[in-house]
Formats: sequence, structure tokens, C-alpha cells
Amino acid sequence: MTTSVKEMLATYPADLGDVDREKLTRCIEECIACAQACTACADACLSEGMVGDLTKCIRTDMDCADICTAAASVLSRHTGYDANITRAILQACATACKACADECDSHTDMEHCRICAEACRRCEQACNDLLTSLG
Repeated sequence: MTTSVKEMLATYPADLGDVDREKLTRCIEECIACAQACTACADACLSEGMVGDLTKCIRTDMDCADICTAAASVLSRHTGYDANITRAILQACATACKACADECDSHTDMEHCRICAEACRRCEQACNDLLTSLG
């Protein structure tokens, strides 16, 4: 995936401290990709014939997309940085991604759910990796 995340972090005029820039970049990119996958999956679920059976999946997709979007935004801001907020949003994002991946994994007959689950697992891992590096 080609994004401007790495370039924008490189141009930040102040010191980012001890944050691992590669892990931060990957986490922001995975959050953005996961939000897109979850939004598309929810929309695809709404087009399925048995949409009533997919209510939990749709809700989980939408919640995950919102949390991933918020996480990407918070992680992209560095002025007045608060490590406690960063840790909280990363934990929330990892939790939402796990829940969404688990739900989508229960719909293995739908390719969009499989793709979404994979995006969620990558994002969950990226959030956990960044959390671990923050100490």
C-alpha cells in the first residue's frame, strides 16, 4: 500500500521522541486499511439476501471502522502528545479488530468477510506491536 503516512511523519518538525516510526507508520496504515475493509464489508453484508442474519456482523464492522478511523487520527497527531490516550486508543482498536475478525470468521462462506477478517487481524497485530514498543 502506498500512502503518505511515512512522508508526513518524516516532515514533522518536532521530535517524536522514542516512538518506533516504522511501527507507527504501519499501525496508521493498517488502521486506515482496516476501516476501509470494515466499511466495505458492512455494505456488502447489507447486500446479502439474508441481511437479517448479519446484523451483528454489520454492527461489528461499523464499530471497528469507526474505532480504526479514530485511532489513525489520534496516531497522526503529535502536538501535545499524551501516552495514556495513545495506549487507550491502541487497546480499543486491537479489541475492536479482534471482535470484528472473530465475527467475520464465522461467515466463511462470504469472501468479503474473509478479506475483512484478514485486514482486522493485521490491524490488531499492528496495534499490539506499537503498544509493546511504547512500553
